[in-house]
Amino acid sequence: MQKSPVYHTPHAGKALLTAMALSFASHVYAEDVAETSKPVTEQLVDTMTTLVHGPYAGYRANHAKGIMVSGTFTPSKQAASLSSAPHLQKKATPVLVRFSDATGLPTMPDADANANPHGIAIRFQLPKGAYTDIVSISVNGFPAATPEDFLGLLNAVAASGPDAPKPSPVEQFLGTHPAALKFVTTPKPAPVSFATLPFYGVNAFKFTNAKGKTQYGRYRITPLAGAQSLAADEVAKVGPDYLMEDLPARLKKGPVKFSIAVQLAAEGDEVNDATVIWPEDRPQLVLGTLTLKTAIADSKALEKTIMFNPLALPAGIEASADPILIARPTAYLVSFGRRVGK
Repeated sequence: MQKSPVYHTPHAGKALLTAMALSFASHVYAEDVAETSKPVTEQLVDTMTTLVHGPYAGYRANHAKGIMVSGTFTPSKQAASLSSAPHLQKKATPVLVRFSDATGLPTMPDADANANPHGIAIRFQLPKGAYTDIVSISVNGFPAATPEDFLGLLNAVAASGPDAPKPSPVEQFLGTHPAALKFVTTPKPAPVSFATLPFYGVNAFKFTNAKGKTQYGRYRITPLAGAQSLAADEVAKVGPDYLMEDLPARLKKGPVKFSIAVQLAAEGDEVNDATVIWPEDRPQLVLGTLTLKTAIADSKALEKTIMFNPLALPAGIEASADPILIARPTAYLVSFGRRVGK
């Protein structure tokens, strides 16, 4: 099995690799991956790919390793008070869900620190072939407020090889970007299971109900089994694919359930900056229950052909002006086109 590259820097740089979940080779430098003539979103995909010694045919540039399951979403009684979106009304909606490890490395060990943040993508299959998606990660917040800053962060890491002069580019970046420093130093323990891992929507959306009332909010996806992490001495004992193996085994015994809620913004809360974490005392409105029932038998084949899009939105839900949110589908499309050979 291919080993995850090791990033040789002091504590702050190593924490960055862990938090960003990108397996960066220490000998790769920024000038090798940055092509300023390309759009920033394409440069992001190029950088992620190069830094894990890719591309890997048929796999995503990030969150390459994953597993897909199916189930249903049942809305709560109060969901329609937030939005008129069809999946938030009375009836249950079929869903496809993909859980994933971070990085573009398909062989990433599930308990590796670089597998964080893990991802969840939920596709609500609406009537007449329509759909809407939620794409979230297992960390509350994001290290950069703009695609340009995110690219700057990645390039700073790429330029911080073992022979880089001190302070290294990544140390300089973290020293001038407090949100990135906070993100990379936040503890991210390996989960017991995907079924015990909370997920957070780092971008805000505007929800509008049938009466025209609007409210900004961010998704919270909470496991009904409770959040559970591996102890430090347990990490070395699990197999490289323990998360991918655990979920199908659990589903054979019964459904896996999550609560999907929206953390509601208060007046004055920043809705267009993914680095700004709202206070925990903000109210949460429960949208409903996600019930996962079956592991997809041909998961790998389906994963290759499906592109989750956080801006595939029905009436009743609109994107905020968050530049990270706006850029995400474009970057995903670049990655999608490459993995399907278009």
